[in-house]
Amino acid sequence: MASTSVSRVLPASPQQVWDLIGGFDALPDWLPYIPESVSLEGGRVRRLTNPDGDVIVERLVGFDETERSYTYAILEAPFPVTGYLSTLRVHAIPGRPDAAEVQWSGRFVPNGATESEVIDLFTGIYADGLEALHKALTASSPATTPTA
Repeated sequence: MASTSVSRVLPASPQQVWDLIGGFDALPDWLPYIPESVSLEGGRVRRLTNPDGDVIVERLVGFDETERSYTYAILEAPFPVTGYLSTLRVHAIPGRPDAAEVQWSGRFVPNGATESEVIDLFTGIYADGLEALHKALTASSPATTPTA
């Protein structure tokens, strides 16, 4: 089994970040790679579509509002892996109420690709996703105006 993890410090409180990403069906709100998400089975399954029309079906297998995390499994996707399990988690940074660290990690079994190829694939997906999250958070932050 292979695994990878990417984390990034973001300029928003942990609650602000969680409010944006904590809904299992919220990927289109911050991730351009996923412009469409359809909630199925009472919100426990999401059917995602990427810009190329590829379908990704994922099942929510763990959700913790207090810990600001959720874990999901891929049921169907164009990726060369099986047994995919991933967690998206928001961490508070001690002494920094205006910042949060987001960690996106996954483990999987390569299927039709080498271990290094799938690690590189998901490391890139997670890093690009966290970059998109950073952009979404900074775009939604109110502009500061100097006071006289």
